[in-house]
Amino acid sequence: MTHFSDAPLLATAVIVVQTGILVLGGLITYFSFKAYRRTGEPSLRALAIGFGVVTFGAIVAGVLDVLLQTDLVVGLLVDSVITLVGFAIITYSLYVE
Repeated sequence: MTHFSDAPLLATAVIVVQTGILVLGGLITYFSFKAYRRTGEPSLRALAIGFGVVTFGAIVAGVLDVLLQTDLVVGLLVDSVITLVGFAIITYSLYVE
């Protein structure tokens, strides 16, 4: 069980992890898009879009949590739905030729 005294530490940890997701997801999106521009492969474009959507979900969750102070469950649900859509796009990118 989490104590109230742990809340600032946990909030900081969430911000650090979300920032890591933003940085790494942004890099994956960038390199995927760069590979698409170099090769013209539609699957790489879809891959970049998929990772971009997943990264966008992390940003939205952070905004909901930190700026709008919505309920944690709402933020988690929104993040999960956006992540699901992103993974569906990534799956599609790996399936098509």
